Amino acid sequence: MEACALKTKLVDEIYYILCIYRPHTSNYTNFQSLLGDILTQLFSNKINMIICGDINIDYLKTPKYKSQLDLLMASYNLSSIIEFPTRVTENTSTAIDNIFIGKIKNNEYAVEPMVNGLSDHDAQLLILYNRNNNNKGKLFTRKRIINNVNIAQFKLLLSYENWSTTLAEDNIDISFQGFMNTYIRNFYHCFPYKKVSINYNMKARITKDIKISCQKKRYLYNLCKTSQDSNLKQYYKNYIKILADVIKTAKRKHYNKMCRT
Repeated sequence: MEACALKTKLVDEIYYILCIYRPHTSNYTNFQSLLGDILTQLFSNKINMIICGDINIDYLKTPKYKSQLDLLMASYNLSSIIEFPTRVTENTSTAIDNIFIGKIKNNEYAVEPMVNGLSDHDAQLLILYNRNNNNKGKLFTRKRIINNVNIAQFKLLLSYENWSTTLAEDNIDISFQGFMNTYIRNFYHCFPYKKVSINYNMKARITKDIKISCQKKRYLYNLCKTSQDSNLKQYYKNYIKILADVIKTAKRKHYNKMCRT
């Protein structure tokens, strides 16, 4: 079993997000034992836990391991929420990828499949509702306040400094260090840091044309999954390469604009 745990804080609540992968050839008993040990270490009534990943247990059927895993998850107040196929081929339709959450703490949620075109497995999108957010998603950074007033003050303070000791020093390194100490001290005094909010909008770089192209990419992906047409598959490969370049260019322009503001 491979696992990766992420601890994050959403508003005033702590979430542990555990991503796991169980190879279909692995020993299930060992998998459950390792998973139980991890959950024991992480579990607390004060936190929310989300487990997701490819567990290679088809929840559209009733294999013998499904009930065992459900019992293990239930002992930590976790439940499966995936009820749709996550891997569809020409001959099979399975739900071997899953998400487990605490339905008591997260009683209002939505989950839906999301075709990403990166794998023969579809992604799953989990949306949690009613998470109070007093900051409304704002991000903050520190910026120095630089304007005509404090620039004039900075020049004035530098003009009042006695540079004779610095200029009289024979050792150039000591002289430069003395100059920098005086300069930085006045600089920090005149141009202090201030906490400012960042009005970051990730959707600003996702144009209408890019959205339409992404929808077409998903449409082509679904066609390729059930088609043996080599021309169609080659067209799809060329299409996603061009779309990736377009998205990369849009991101570059967006971030360059942010750096200039």
